[in-house]
This record gives sequence, C-alpha cells and structure tokens, in this order.
Amino acid sequence: MQYAALARTGVQLSRIGLGTWAMGGSTDWGPADDEASASAVCAALDSGVNWIDTAPIYGFGHSEEILGRVLKGRRQQVFLATKCGLVRFAKGVNHWLKPESVRKELEDSLCRLQTDYIDLYQIHWPDPATPLADTLAELRRQQQAGKIRFIGVCNFSPELLAQACSLADIVCVQGGYSLLDKQKTRQLLPMVQEKGLAFAAYGALGGGILSAKYKKEANIRRADARSYFYRFYKGENFVRSSRLVQRVRQIAQRDGVTPAQVALGWALNAPGVTAVLAGARTAAQAAENALAINWRPQPGDLEFLENENESGGN
Repeated sequence: MQYAALARTGVQLSRIGLGTWAMGGSTDWGPADDEASASAVCAALDSGVNWIDTAPIYGFGHSEEILGRVLKGRRQQVFLATKCGLVRFAKGVNHWLKPESVRKELEDSLCRLQTDYIDLYQIHWPDPATPLADTLAELRRQQQAGKIRFIGVCNFSPELLAQACSLADIVCVQGGYSLLDKQKTRQLLPMVQEKGLAFAAYGALGGGILSAKYKKEANIRRADARSYFYRFYKGENFVRSSRLVQRVRQIAQRDGVTPAQVALGWALNAPGVTAVLAGARTAAQAAENALAINWRPQPGDLEFLENENESGGN
C-alpha cells in the first residue's frame, strides 16, 4: 500500500480507502450480507487500507452499526470518516445542516460507531437553506470538544469551498471522480491543490460498471443508486459506458490486472488526487481494490482511456 499526507495534519492515509455505502443495503443497493461486509472491512485493513468512509444515511445507520461492531479492538488502526447533512424526514431525505441537527447526527454516529471521536467529520452535501457559517461554527465547537479531529467537505463547488476555507480549517475535500464523470472535479482540483487540501475521489468505478461485469443493460430498480446517482446503466449512457469499458478491459488484459484496478488506478494517477475511495461488498473485492495501487499506466494509456472517440475494440 502507498500512503499520502492528509493535508497539513501529519496523518498518512492509504491511497485506497474503503467506502461503505453498499454495506448499508436498503433501497440504494439492495440487501447487504452483514457477515460479508464485516469480512470486507477486515480484508481491507489486512491489505494496508487504514481509513474507512461512511455516513449515517448509508442504510439509515446500518453501515455505521456494522463498522462499530467490526472495529472493536481495531479502532486505533483506523482513520474513521463519517458525515452529516443528509437527513431522513417523513417525506424523504433532505439536505439539512442546522446546528442542532448536526449535533444530533454526530452523537448518533458516535453511538453507532462505538467510539468517542470521529477522525474526519464531513459535510455530506451543501444545504442552501442553512448559512454555511452556522454549520461550520457548530463543527468547530464539536472539534474543540474533542468529538471531531478534522473537518472536511463533500460535493462542494469551487466557490463554496473557498467560502468554507475562510470559515474553518478544512483539510479534505471529497468528490465524485471517474472516467465517466470527471469534468466537475477537474474544475475543483486546482483550488484543492492551491489551498494544500487533500482530495478523496469517490465513485471511481461508476457504481460498479467500470468493473466490466455488466454485459448488457441491467434491470435496475428506480430507487437503486445505479438508477438515480450513477446514471451509466441505461440507454445512450450505457452505450457510452460500454465503449469505455472496452478500453478499460483492453488495458487490463494487456497488463494482467482487473478492469476495476485500471479504473481505480486511473483516478489514483490524476494530479491532485490524494486517495481514492472504493466500495466493496466482499473480502475478495476489498483485496482486489487494494491491489489497484500497483497498476502503473504506460505512456499513452491515460489519453487512450479518456478519448471518447476510441472504439476500444479487442
């Protein structure tokens, strides 16, 4: 495993982190096997991964509960990241960052995770209805109380990130970044680098499609994350994704690695990317993801992967 600095904190993060959205199950990903999830966590740690990212919205607390059980006795090995700001109400999930809500979310996460502090506490999504200054003031109070070590943000625009950095000591930015979805993050990365922040890329596998396991359009429920969040699985989007998967598969076959490792490796080699979060449902997937750190692109590979005019034929 390779490690990189979390901004100016002195913390060294593995360049592959474990994402746990799918471990929550629920309607986003379908039923989760808790034993398999626990094995995936242990396999990731045994592979040198030292940080895990979760959120209370993942399975409405279920992902955090699994981690709380699995990390007993291993908490000091793990840099644990979770989030606030997506809250379940009677009529659905809303972006909600009122200070009193942040306090409750933090306390609930600490309880589910069976810990007395969070290493990296992140705003999950912006809340236009709440002044950012109010939210960050509350996060600073919780940091001073010792319940949060570091503050991060996710899914912020460059303008909102600049505002956040003027209000609090932000150390990490998380954003979606994959071969299928890269333009927004490329607009953000120069500011991340200018301010000396860490950047964690999520979604580098496009919800799984870049692992090359989908040979045809899948029958995906409307409530599934691969329908509303990773929109690469239907119609023209699937045709475009399939062309890219062919190019990924071609390089993977040449180098004796898996398509998932090439897709993750592409993100790892992007300028400004500190680490990549990779989800896993099983121990085998977690171990495979960790090995992506070993893939090195040859000259021309990155251009070939990003050129949408290439057919990617075998």
